[in-house]
Amino acid sequence: MRADRLRRIVIVGGGTAGWMAAAAISKLVGRMPELSIELIESEEIGTVGVGEATIPQIVLFNTMLGIDEATFVRETNATYKLGIEFVDWRRIGHRYVHPFGFYGIDMLGVEFHHFWLKARNLGDTTPLDTYSLAAVAGLRGRFAHPRPDQPNSPLAKLGYAFQFDAALYARYLRSLAEAAGVRRTDGRIVSVRRDGESGHVAAVQLQSGDEIAGDLFVDCTGFRGLLIEGAMGSGFTDWTDWLPCDRAVAVPCALGGDRVPLTRSTARSAGWQWRIPLQHRIGNGYVYASAHLSDDEATATLLAHLDGAPLAEPRQLRFRAGHRNRAWIGNVVALGLAGGFLEPLESTSIHLVQSGIARLMAFFPTRGFDQAEIDRFNRDTAQEYVDIRDFLVLHYKATERDDSAFWRYCRTLAPPDGLRDKLEMFRSNGRVVREHQELFTETSWLSVMHCQGIEPRGYHPVADLLSDEETLQRLRHITQVIDQTADTMPMQDDYLREIGCNPAPTRRAS
Repeated sequence: MRADRLRRIVIVGGGTAGWMAAAAISKLVGRMPELSIELIESEEIGTVGVGEATIPQIVLFNTMLGIDEATFVRETNATYKLGIEFVDWRRIGHRYVHPFGFYGIDMLGVEFHHFWLKARNLGDTTPLDTYSLAAVAGLRGRFAHPRPDQPNSPLAKLGYAFQFDAALYARYLRSLAEAAGVRRTDGRIVSVRRDGESGHVAAVQLQSGDEIAGDLFVDCTGFRGLLIEGAMGSGFTDWTDWLPCDRAVAVPCALGGDRVPLTRSTARSAGWQWRIPLQHRIGNGYVYASAHLSDDEATATLLAHLDGAPLAEPRQLRFRAGHRNRAWIGNVVALGLAGGFLEPLESTSIHLVQSGIARLMAFFPTRGFDQAEIDRFNRDTAQEYVDIRDFLVLHYKATERDDSAFWRYCRTLAPPDGLRDKLEMFRSNGRVVREHQELFTETSWLSVMHCQGIEPRGYHPVADLLSDEETLQRLRHITQVIDQTADTMPMQDDYLREIGCNPAPTRRAS
């Protein structure tokens, strides 16, 4: 057994990030001999708590923790999610769904969308959304779990995620972590002591006077970055020029409108508004650029577009888009908002915590803290932020809107190199290239590029191996199967009741 193994892991900060880290680390390495895991949080310090919508990777995280899904859904007031509905992004009055899963079925070894592009050239105007079960079922308010045992059904590859109360999720994970031996300490950190020789963090001192030492410190202190920035001076890569939104105002409201299994993002004059329907309430927020809108104007706009009565006072948040120059320095690793922030337009906030934990486990250190592994962790972390950034910028860049100074700025900005390359590839012959297993799939890139107005000049030549008539016939059959499958799926509220939930009543989707 290695003599230089870690003996004490200290997680600084609670909330979603801290308790995700505590639950996962205790599950994966908690049985290592003589290893203690301690989480420090202060009841005096609130959490941001805006990351209520997720992407399908959260299913893998919960499964890894051994979480029973029905119990989790009940405990967190969760609803299901089949994608994101974007309203008024391309132009006012336009809407589309960025779905989980796939469009249609691939044919002749070529992605489905090339046959759809060919059909468009033949005059077929069937919308892209029609070929996605997630989009069709989501808009109808229906949900069912994937059925990999039915390979010929559109349900076989259906992707899904959750929308939940982040505070309840943190509480649920805390119960799991503490049951696995994680010790929780309530206290406010007032100072950080570093080792004079290595520069590592040796201990943190609490307001009570207690000092907590550790070998590895996981910084989950939110935007403050108490350890990664305050103690270690990581520095910050600022992407405000590409992503100018730097404020948000958030407020929950009573249930109203529909409760479809979709997160909704509605473009506003200086940013966008999120709508996240849960079992007991709706989460709402307006992400905006302070250069184009005042805080009071943003709050008034948000309150004017709620589906129910507000349940709390609106809460203001300030941030910068970007990431720490180094997410791991010495014996300090930053997760969540301590490591960086990208607006939750594509629900990636919780995923970045999850991927950071997975990366930490892949490079789980000894007290030797190998610099080559730390450097690789930092490169991979930075690349993930870049990949997500490019996808977010696409939403702003690909728009016809010119009704405000904000949108005129966005549509004329020079895209990052990676995004520019993807746009050129798609505009030529509809090619969608996924780099180094980046987070967003070909389906995601296709959805946003096409639905926000990027039109290819051609399609893959192999699509012409099918005759025009057969191409149109196959596409009609796919839409019929998806339509019929969606109609067999239960309404989401009925599905929730089947697993023991008691969702508050709301209007069903039409």
